[in-house]
Amino acid sequence: MQAIQQQPARLPVVLIPAYQPSSALPAMVRELVASGEVEAVLVVDDGSGPEYQAIFDAAAAEGAAVLRHVVNLGKGAALKTGLNAAACRFEGHVGVVTADADGQHKVADILRTAHALYDHPSHLVLGVRDFHGNVPLRSRIGNGVTRGVMRFVTGHAFTDTQTGLRGIPMDFVPELMRSTPNGYDFELDMLLRGRDARREITEVAIETVYIDQNRSSHFNPLLDSMRVYFVFLRFAAVSMITAGIDNTVFLLLYHYAWPSVIGCQFASRAVAGVFNYSANKLEVFRSRTGNKVALPRYCLSVVAQGLVSYFLFIHLSRLLGIDVAIAKIAVETALFFASFIVQREFVFRGKRS
Repeated sequence: MQAIQQQPARLPVVLIPAYQPSSALPAMVRELVASGEVEAVLVVDDGSGPEYQAIFDAAAAEGAAVLRHVVNLGKGAALKTGLNAAACRFEGHVGVVTADADGQHKVADILRTAHALYDHPSHLVLGVRDFHGNVPLRSRIGNGVTRGVMRFVTGHAFTDTQTGLRGIPMDFVPELMRSTPNGYDFELDMLLRGRDARREITEVAIETVYIDQNRSSHFNPLLDSMRVYFVFLRFAAVSMITAGIDNTVFLLLYHYAWPSVIGCQFASRAVAGVFNYSANKLEVFRSRTGNKVALPRYCLSVVAQGLVSYFLFIHLSRLLGIDVAIAKIAVETALFFASFIVQREFVFRGKRS
């Protein structure tokens, strides 16, 4: 593998968050330091306890700078501690390469990720596994499901959403320090923030390594993957409330005040739209797009969807001979997923918090 040209002011820093690591950690540090291709190795002891002190002391003896949490705060908190230290101590360097302490990331792959970050200093680099061969079922299912949901939520086809081997540009660190998650969901939030900031993603193929069927991993593929699903679940909750407002206003107007289907359709959509726009902007997509840009886009999308919905449920009602209100609910339920994509890609396309 071709070595990175020696420019000490720009070499990346390797960050290893560790909770109750194996005895392989010091050897990993020794290889990284001996390579001469990274500026430093930071290890964060995330409250592993006194019985693991010898392992961290050995890592320090091999050249790592060890930072400590007095109690276990979570992988995200450990990463943020290390990222903050890297940004403060190594300002001006290309960035930080994060790697797991459980032996799943080979030193050659860590250096390959460092090379990619060096070559693309503004990109978020992901070391991705191919999940072929003898892969534990929970890892295969967890990554597969999360990959599908992430593709729908973000519009980006990530190959490996759960990889801990990443190259993070130094100018991206301040944004990540504002992230609130402190567990494994921090890494999912990193992907969302990178996508929302329109940061380019570079993927580097790495070897898939599972030691003892990955039993040492503290990652729960169901609970920890659920974090990213909450983006979609928030949208679903807002949409359900909006639908409730929309259909209630529609039914009241249609049956008691204004027997005009199209008139009731737009009146109910206008009332529900006030709630929907505010909730989606602030709570679902958390968009920083100004109202001068987002609001006209939203109004346009509402009018377009309203016309499509009206056309479909009127014809469905006539075709099947069912009540127009039932047809309306059925059609707008079907349009739910399209609405999410339109708002994600068009209405709130700008920077998000």
